[in-house]
Amino acid sequence: MRIRSALTALAVVLAGLVAGAGNGAAATSASPYCGLTWGSAEKSAGTLSSAPLVDVRTGRHDCYDRVVFEFAGPVDGYTVGYGETWTEGEGLALSPYTAGGALLRVSLRAPAYDDSHVGTVPYRVGEHAANLLRYSTLRDVVFGGSFEGYSTFAVGVRARLPFRTFVLAGPGAHSRVVLDVAHQW
Repeated sequence: MRIRSALTALAVVLAGLVAGAGNGAAATSASPYCGLTWGSAEKSAGTLSSAPLVDVRTGRHDCYDRVVFEFAGPVDGYTVGYGETWTEGEGLALSPYTAGGALLRVSLRAPAYDDSHVGTVPYRVGEHAANLLRYSTLRDVVFGGSFEGYSTFAVGVRARLPFRTFVLAGPGAHSRVVLDVAHQW
């Protein structure tokens, strides 16, 4: 009698596991949020440029929030990934000063100063570069400085979410490195 009860219980448990596995397969084949399939792994491209950073701005969209880094010339180099961000030249962590549940480390392969080494952006290391009130995902954009041709930003987001990064030409001779962060998975 005990063996029969144990076998019946085992059969019920196995049936539940098989049914649960079937539901899991259905959940993973569901369509992605807003059709986005970006992922959250580090993204990197391009080479070092001497075109200076001239503007940082943000925008809200239906499925994602955007940060745009504009340069006075052609730029195509960047590395963006989740993790701690340090100030350029000093190595101070920016996480204590950046709002958000996760931190995107943005390293741009271009300076934030001109040929005379005069800064081309209106903020200093550690200052907030954007007002992100009412954004779904973005929480903060903090300037980490520019040193030896590289410029760094800490982008605080609500949580570790999918993102994409790409380069756009224009307007005119300018170029832009664009960072989009999805509102959810």
